[in-house]
Amino acid sequence: MSPDPPAAPRVFALLGDPVAHSLSPRLQNAAFAAAGVDATYRTIRVAPGELVRQLRALAEAGGGGNITAPYKQLAVQALDTAAEAVSRTGAVNTFWRGPGGVQGDNTDVAGFRDALVHHAIDLAGRPVLLLGAGGAAAAVLAALLEAGSEVTIVNRSPERSQRLLAQLAAANRVRQAASPPAEPFSAVINATSLGMQLADPLPLAIGRLPERAVVLDLVYTPGTTAWVRAARAAGHAAFDGTEMLLHQAAAAFSLWTGRPAPLEVMRAALADR
Repeated sequence: MSPDPPAAPRVFALLGDPVAHSLSPRLQNAAFAAAGVDATYRTIRVAPGELVRQLRALAEAGGGGNITAPYKQLAVQALDTAAEAVSRTGAVNTFWRGPGGVQGDNTDVAGFRDALVHHAIDLAGRPVLLLGAGGAAAAVLAALLEAGSEVTIVNRSPERSQRLLAQLAAANRVRQAASPPAEPFSAVINATSLGMQLADPLPLAIGRLPERAVVLDLVYTPGTTAWVRAARAAGHAAFDGTEMLLHQAAAAFSLWTGRPAPLEVMRAALADR
């Protein structure tokens, strides 16, 4: 009798549009290799009508992956079982196959929280200005509300902000504004996609940043983002989305494999770019 053929590696992927810029394959492939997991990770650019089919196909084949903009909210409908963070935020960024079928979680919440710890930023009870109302903003807002931050949210679409606050049952806890108010904030957070393209305007003009405010940009680019560089030049403590990317990816790895993530291996993979 011939031996059974070796099992194919599990396939994981980042689904979104755009995805070519993503460092997730570098992170996760380094983690799989270090942990001896027979798996591979890649990016797949998908159209809205292909998302549910592609997500379920990956999970049902024994793999899984992540969701990025603009699909973190749309992807919820592809799940059979949603973790509490998904139900709370209305957004999913991590999926896999589990006992209940296709499962999903939102590791962005823990990723943002862990990034704050890494940067020694304490926003408990502090005033925070949040720019954006999409899937990434939902995770950040959930973490800020847990910390008791006083949040003001600014988004081009008031209706989208209202839907986000309704999802999080936070209408009475978060102030909405059409434009950034001229008042002090301990931190200003960019949860929009502005900064991914070189031609993008800054999420908020440097001259409009409150004095001594911490600047947090969820976008990451080689050499950090233009907004972070400008904020640092103006004397602000400013950080891009690299640490949040790292910590949400580590949480996703553990959900897929049941193992602790090799965090320092993943950090080194980010540094080597």
